[in-house]
Amino acid sequence: MPTQLITALDFFDMETALANVDRIGPDCAWHKVGKQLFTSCGPEIVARLKAKNKKIFLDMKYHDIPNTVAQAVTAAAKIGADLCNVHASGGPAMLEAAAKAGRDAGITVIAVTVLTSMDAAELAAVGINASPAEQVARLAELAQKCGIAGVVCSALELPVIRKVCGPDFLTVVPGIRPATASKDDQKRVMTPAEAAAAGADFIVVGRPITKAEDPAAAAAAIQAELASVK
Repeated sequence: MPTQLITALDFFDMETALANVDRIGPDCAWHKVGKQLFTSCGPEIVARLKAKNKKIFLDMKYHDIPNTVAQAVTAAAKIGADLCNVHASGGPAMLEAAAKAGRDAGITVIAVTVLTSMDAAELAAVGINASPAEQVARLAELAQKCGIAGVVCSALELPVIRKVCGPDFLTVVPGIRPATASKDDQKRVMTPAEAAAAGADFIVVGRPITKAEDPAAAAAAIQAELASVK
């Protein structure tokens, strides 16, 4: 499957988000709704995007007892999301419950392994004496064994995930910046082409598209860069 683009709608209000979707145009099929936008707008933002024939990654990172997470996954499917995520550190019972709920409701469930804001010192502070790469591999393997379809990961972690989980395990990669774009507050970044060559199934891009003078052209340039990778 060619690497697909997900545009992150990191806005506070619905009309700004929808206006940006219209400016980006029809060529970008996937959009990410995260905590910021969903907390502000609720399920209506998903309904409005689905009315525009968009696919939705609901980025809520569920992490709770198994029954609660399973119900949240079911609810995500009911409001129209196509993809949602959980925290792999919630453990096997939670992951299995989320995976089953996703299968039953018809929504793809992926897992967050280690947040990209965490380094070895941050992990040690919460009692994890492993490097980020080691912990990512451990949690990705656990998620796969529990029936989860894939993970959110840094582009730099793609090789280890492919080694541990194989080519069919979905990878959704944030922290992508075109070579000409500012890194903003991202530190560990790759270009779209680099991420595609490393095996990303999806890349998530926000500000380089939504803050561009011409968002449609910015999205088209990224799509063309992805298409150039064989």
